[in-house]
Amino acid sequence: MSVRILIADDHVMVRQGLRALLEREKLRVVGEASEGREAVQLAISVHPEICLLDLAMPVLNGFDCTREVLKKVPGCRVIVLTMHSEDHYVLEALRSGVAGYVIKTRAAADLLQAIREVHRGHFYLSPGVSGAVVSAYLAKSELPADPLTPRERQVLQLIAEGKSTKEAAAVLEISVKTAESHRFRIMRKLEVHETAGLVRQAIRLGLTQL
Repeated sequence: MSVRILIADDHVMVRQGLRALLEREKLRVVGEASEGREAVQLAISVHPEICLLDLAMPVLNGFDCTREVLKKVPGCRVIVLTMHSEDHYVLEALRSGVAGYVIKTRAAADLLQAIREVHRGHFYLSPGVSGAVVSAYLAKSELPADPLTPRERQVLQLIAEGKSTKEAAAVLEISVKTAESHRFRIMRKLEVHETAGLVRQAIRLGLTQL
């Protein structure tokens, strides 16, 4: 099986371990990224068939990175790698368009099986992922709405990671005034009034970690 794969994870040792595993199986690693926005730009450049993305990446988390990759690299499919099996993480990943959801604590064989299934055009979820939340997603029923736009989610993540509004604007290549408007709308929608509250909400939404 010859598949072009991009790896994105903010831990060097994880990337090295994944590369070694994949190359041992004769899979071709065409690039590595350490954060979400870098992963998107690299995917646009190298056109992988599959992206392996960590959910907890700085600058742009795995959920929103998935959305950007799928929008800008037609034909690419995404498998997320995560420590989280909680329902809200799985639901958000499905919403973002992932084709595979792999728990990091599973054996390496789980990831290789995911790659095989996704490459064939199928979907793959690690054993132990809640069947109830997947069924609810497929039925499009009882799914809580996401109150934030994709850009608001990006601004919220950067603020939660300690960036000022001006620094967030520079990262996203928008004006400071626009970033301030996004911040105001985020605080209004989430009903929070201070930065600490924004950080808590970002963690709850899976956009960043402590």
